[in-house]
Amino acid sequence: MAPLSQNTFAGKVEQALIQRFKPSKIERVITSWRFAELGYEHREFVGDQQSPPITDAATSRCYQYAPSFVPGLKALAWWDNAGDDLVWAKSLSESFESIRDEFTYVMSAPGKLSEGNNVWAGALSTDAESYGEGWKTLVLMNRGQWDESNVQLFPSTSRAIYESGAPVAEAFFASMKPQTSIKPHSDFTNFVLTSHLPLVIPENGSNKCRLSVGDETREWLEGKIILFDTSIYHDAVNDSEEMRYILMLRVWHPDLTKEEIAALQFIYDCLEIPELLSDDPGTVFKAEQRAKMLKGFPLATSQTSGGFGGFEGNKTKGKAKRKKGRK
Repeated sequence: MAPLSQNTFAGKVEQALIQRFKPSKIERVITSWRFAELGYEHREFVGDQQSPPITDAATSRCYQYAPSFVPGLKALAWWDNAGDDLVWAKSLSESFESIRDEFTYVMSAPGKLSEGNNVWAGALSTDAESYGEGWKTLVLMNRGQWDESNVQLFPSTSRAIYESGAPVAEAFFASMKPQTSIKPHSDFTNFVLTSHLPLVIPENGSNKCRLSVGDETREWLEGKIILFDTSIYHDAVNDSEEMRYILMLRVWHPDLTKEEIAALQFIYDCLEIPELLSDDPGTVFKAEQRAKMLKGFPLATSQTSGGFGGFEGNKTKGKAKRKKGRK
């Protein structure tokens, strides 16, 4: 695949990647970036990768759709047996009660939410129409950058995410109104997986709130973390009479190397701070310092008590800008 023109933004990003990283170490990321610029949309039946394998492609929904696509990554609908890759999930699940308690306190405290940023924002692009009006988010981290206002609003939750060691690209609370559903869709990106920590599930255990990924449907259960691939078609429903709330993380795919994650994060940084691509060393230095500050954990040097951290919130989605969706 030919290199991109250095007269374009995409070409400048590619050139910066080659200068900052060893090309042989990030070959898949460079290929992915070129795919996105050329408008490639990856579509594949991935039933044969499931356990047990799904063979009937005609009746299965186990299809991957990923315009933002890194080749060579496993496409499992549900990541139940991720082993050491889920050490962070055990840590986060142990903080479930403190996360839930802090969330319910902030939600019930008069005027508390007004201290936050873009609180319960809905989808702002036609790409996310499948989510409907019943789905909204409260962002803690987007594209590796913490939202300081919302971190201050949810300090215990934010610290739990940070200290869990989760390989987070995005983190946010997500709400779903009663008697609503989210249509089958893909979140466009195969190099992150999605994790849910259910916080408030109406009629918990009664199968009123459900999530389907590929051909399998499961119910959300309070405190039980799930990990799945939203580049595979999925949908959701809240059949109860109350709001459903979860803590949602986007985590880097376990098959990515450290170099590839760093390269993908650099692309995110360039999308947020184009000055990183400047020809002026002073401008680049200032942009690097700004990026470092935005990615630094806001509570790293402070003490908290009681009671957060593609691609969200008021970000619009674009294919070449790493499309994504949310639950």
